[in-house]
Amino acid sequence: MQYFSTKKLILPEGYLINSSEVPNPKDLNRLLVNCDCETFPIQKLSLAIKNSNFFFTIQSESKNKLFGFVRVTSDKGLNANLWNLSAEQGNNQNLFYSVLLQATLEKINREMPGCSISVQAPVSSFKSLEDSGFILDPNGIRVMGYKL
Repeated sequence: MQYFSTKKLILPEGYLINSSEVPNPKDLNRLLVNCDCETFPIQKLSLAIKNSNFFFTIQSESKNKLFGFVRVTSDKGLNANLWNLSAEQGNNQNLFYSVLLQATLEKINREMPGCSISVQAPVSSFKSLEDSGFILDPNGIRVMGYKL
């Protein structure tokens, strides 16, 4: 299924989405803790980001603080996997998730069409995932684990 966004989401003033500047693993772990996600040893997290096909971050322009993150791995044929989807808690959390998902799905659609997509994500992202067309908990499947 190809993804076509109905409306381009816009980040609030002072935030930007980035796919070129690798986030500091310590900052990423802080964000993951903030989202009640598992954290990882710095070296393993750096290697995971390096070995990913691509990633997106949401950062503040002024403080260079990390507010959102997702990384993607894929065999570029059948499967694409979204990992470490996370967004800072607060008023903009759902928007941050939605912006990350929109950018990610558009890139997968362009560069890896036809891939089945799976997501490793916290409960706080479920509304944004559903709004983006994901079906949560199909056939009672709840967990897919991958050790870094």
